[in-house]
Amino acid sequence: MLRIAVPNKGSLSETAAQMLYEAGYTGRRDPRELIVADPRNGVEFFYLRPRDIATYVGSGALDVGITGRDLLLDSGSDAGEIASLGFGDSTFRFAGPPGAYTVLADLDGRRVATSYPGLVGAFLASHGVTAKLVKLDGAVESAVRLGVADAVADVVSTGSTLRKAGLEIFGPVILESEAVLIGSGVDRPGTETLVRRLQGVLVARQYVLLDYDVPVADLEAATAVAPGFESPTVSPLHDPEWVAVRVMIPRDEMNHVMDELYALGARAILVSAIHAARL
Repeated sequence: MLRIAVPNKGSLSETAAQMLYEAGYTGRRDPRELIVADPRNGVEFFYLRPRDIATYVGSGALDVGITGRDLLLDSGSDAGEIASLGFGDSTFRFAGPPGAYTVLADLDGRRVATSYPGLVGAFLASHGVTAKLVKLDGAVESAVRLGVADAVADVVSTGSTLRKAGLEIFGPVILESEAVLIGSGVDRPGTETLVRRLQGVLVARQYVLLDYDVPVADLEAATAVAPGFESPTVSPLHDPEWVAVRVMIPRDEMNHVMDELYALGARAILVSAIHAARL
């Protein structure tokens, strides 16, 4: 069986489990279960701490896993990224007291608190900056106020948490992270199917099917508005002056596309969800 590591808790856990379910796999019903076999799909799931997944996969103990790109890079594991999964976005930045630092070189010789010493250390080293890293498991924004560090490196969303702690963001982006599928580097049966299924879930979430009727005279203009993923499907109607068109379009553009098609003369414009896809 293909051995798959899945986050057992944290921000990635629920979405990862839902994505695997939508991909046709059987997940755990009891949150206390640590190992779940799915014989029909030829896989076995191992529910682990997100921070440990890269280590297990990189060692070859497990074949593939879902974790954050930040955790993968921080681990120093031999595991490699196979595919991005479109959720769990996060941005890593430096922050310090207002006006204290402006460029990355200002951190040379300073103490930097972070929960990701491997990731931050590698980033600083790549820019020729030597700093003392203070490893904390969480709430790094308090480190400066409590005198443990001179600056911090942490996940930033709106920056409000850092501002409340009296810090301001400076320097370059350390990393743009998201959930990723990682592998041990060994080609195992079932991996290609897993990747294809997960990509199908992403397509189903990002696209919709659009059906509409349009006069033949306006067909070229309509298909220019919505050219589709590859090419529109055009079918004749009983009225020879009209055709039916089916096309796949990005979900976040569907209302704008519907408005434009209606203005061109299209009618019976319908949108349908995609539940699964293979492209």
